[in-house]
Amino acid sequence: MGAEDTGTPAGTGRRRFLGTVAGLTAAAGTGLLSIRGPGPARATHRPGPRPPRVRPLFLGTYTSVPGGGAGVGFGTYDTLTGQITAGGVVEGVADPSYLALAPSGRTLYAVNEREQGGVTAMALRPDGPPAVLGTRSTGGAGPCHLSVHPGGRWLLSANYLSGSVAVHPVDPATGALGEQTDLVTHSSPPPGPGQDGPHAHQIITAPDGRHVLAMDLGNDTVYTYRLDTSAGKLTQVSSASLRPGAGPRHLTFHPSGDFAYLANEVDNTVVVCRYDRRSGRLTPGAPQSTGTGPGTSYPAQILVTRRGDFAYLANRGHNSLTRYAVEAAGARLRLLDTVPVGGDFPRQIAFSPDQRWLFAANQKSGSVTVFSVNARTGALRRTGAPFTAPVPVCVLPR
Repeated sequence: MGAEDTGTPAGTGRRRFLGTVAGLTAAAGTGLLSIRGPGPARATHRPGPRPPRVRPLFLGTYTSVPGGGAGVGFGTYDTLTGQITAGGVVEGVADPSYLALAPSGRTLYAVNEREQGGVTAMALRPDGPPAVLGTRSTGGAGPCHLSVHPGGRWLLSANYLSGSVAVHPVDPATGALGEQTDLVTHSSPPPGPGQDGPHAHQIITAPDGRHVLAMDLGNDTVYTYRLDTSAGKLTQVSSASLRPGAGPRHLTFHPSGDFAYLANEVDNTVVVCRYDRRSGRLTPGAPQSTGTGPGTSYPAQILVTRRGDFAYLANRGHNSLTRYAVEAAGARLRLLDTVPVGGDFPRQIAFSPDQRWLFAANQKSGSVTVFSVNARTGALRRTGAPFTAPVPVCVLPR
């Protein structure tokens, strides 16, 4: 989010997702490449079916800008090559700039990043495109991030323009959303340098499942809450202050749960934070370089591998991805290199579930680039031509 995200994206046509709508999701889940094991006379165990070669992928966009999309894009990607194939569009979902899957994998959620903010639920079906279940108000303006609590019963969202975070109940049977159960506005501390107020940019649950953390770019603060999983209410238990003008945007945890890595959008830094599971307190360390040199780079999103050995940062101004080695059991990041992203303004990045592929949604060039990830060295290698899409700001492979 932020002022740099607005305006007409450069180089984006009004190309829509094309291709057959029905059947893509079904094909992705059928395991058409499965094989039978040897005969029973020679085999002690029958091997199960091979994982499907094609898997679903979803794209978020802006629907209210020139050249933007018409809703949530869906298609597939090839698990052996990383190649994306278009499927269709779930129309009628306004400005779905961020997407999240339910833990069950049966429901997809999208923010509606508008003045009257909302969150939309979509049922994922094996025999057709996602079906919209309904939209609920977030009680704030410009929601830009959402996540599902690990228990699957609560949806958490962050309202950027109004600096607040919201909670919605999830119907356990259908995945549909109920009316908001809580809304908390970040009223203190005062805004940081150059900011006009609080700007909540992300809300996630810590690996321990006990605490919820909200990053606020406007007042340089990370808030820790405890979520009442019976009533859907947030209670603040701690807060961590970044240096004035840092602009904390996106945080991800090390697999150990003892450390987290925070991307600061405004001052172009990354910070390693120690996390106390008992209290939920986050303790930021010293700011570190993104490897992009002087000037404004707008770091966007940071990821860490499942094994906890490498981390990756998307740099929008520099149009690159930074690779870090994770050392000292998660306590230290060592900058290795930056690689060109092959597009303009990488707003968001995501791993495939097996972490063989890394996808980058390039907002201003209207493209998604795919990188293979070397499991041993963490090196990234761009594969094939970028996939063309209307103002892609979020990519979500399943």
